Amino acid sequence: MDRERLILLHHCRGVTWKVLNHFVALGSLETVFQLTSTDVMELTGMKRETSDAFIHDRDRLCSKEIQHFYHKHDIHIHTMTDEKYPPLLKQIYDPPWVLYTKGNQEVLNNPNTLGVVGTRHPTREGQLSLQRVVTPLINDGWVIVSGLAIGMDTQAHELTVRNDGSTMAVLGSGLGCVYPKQNEALALRITHKGVLVTEYPYLVQPQKWHFPQRNRIISGLSRGVLVTEAKEKSGSLITADQAMEQGRDVFALPGSLLNEYAHGTNRLIQEGAKLVLGAQDILDELTVKDWAKMEY
Repeated sequence: MDRERLILLHHCRGVTWKVLNHFVALGSLETVFQLTSTDVMELTGMKRETSDAFIHDRDRLCSKEIQHFYHKHDIHIHTMTDEKYPPLLKQIYDPPWVLYTKGNQEVLNNPNTLGVVGTRHPTREGQLSLQRVVTPLINDGWVIVSGLAIGMDTQAHELTVRNDGSTMAVLGSGLGCVYPKQNEALALRITHKGVLVTEYPYLVQPQKWHFPQRNRIISGLSRGVLVTEAKEKSGSLITADQAMEQGRDVFALPGSLLNEYAHGTNRLIQEGAKLVLGAQDILDELTVKDWAKMEY
């Protein structure tokens, strides 16, 4: 795969994962640079306005300038064929064609990763339960993966940073548009030992539909996903569903029947998720030995 052309195309307006999939299927990305706007419409289903914008960007963007920009901002670019592309993420059905990462790159290849997701309105009990279960894993060198959202995501990242651990924060925006704004300082702290990860170019603003897409990366980077507190209709349950589709283990913290933020986790347990009372329950399922046998 032509790495430079892939990165350039990824910065063009109108390009999504599916559009890039169509381009890659042509066999050579050089062919994409010979397509007319009408050709692109027929190949990808783009509307004329979007296709024209794509052609404009394709013909005017400069690969060397793009590479220089990211180097200047100390951001690493990983395509699917690169050596440091996370091996776990490469296993899923729809891995990002391009990843942009900032921070400790070695974390991307740590084999011990646990996704942590939950409500944006955690209870005190939920936060203490998270601390009790996850802290031993952090101290044992496990990488905590979450989405930098307010609430339980923030708690998971903060807990890891406070315990001098490594965490991956998966963004639903470009690295130049960290969302939510109040977590910009946390994002900077994460890069000291952990890493920020996104499939979106630097200046892409967060959009509502980005977050379900981001969730597949959280689960894809993780050997298992722990759902802490969640309502019955929750974005955290989307992540749990994606984790199951990707063949990952799903864990859930049980909660009171009177706590609406435990309804989703209790339902997950009822449907087969592993009930977690402590860190050992997770370790019993995610053994290094089993995953060491897998071919990436």
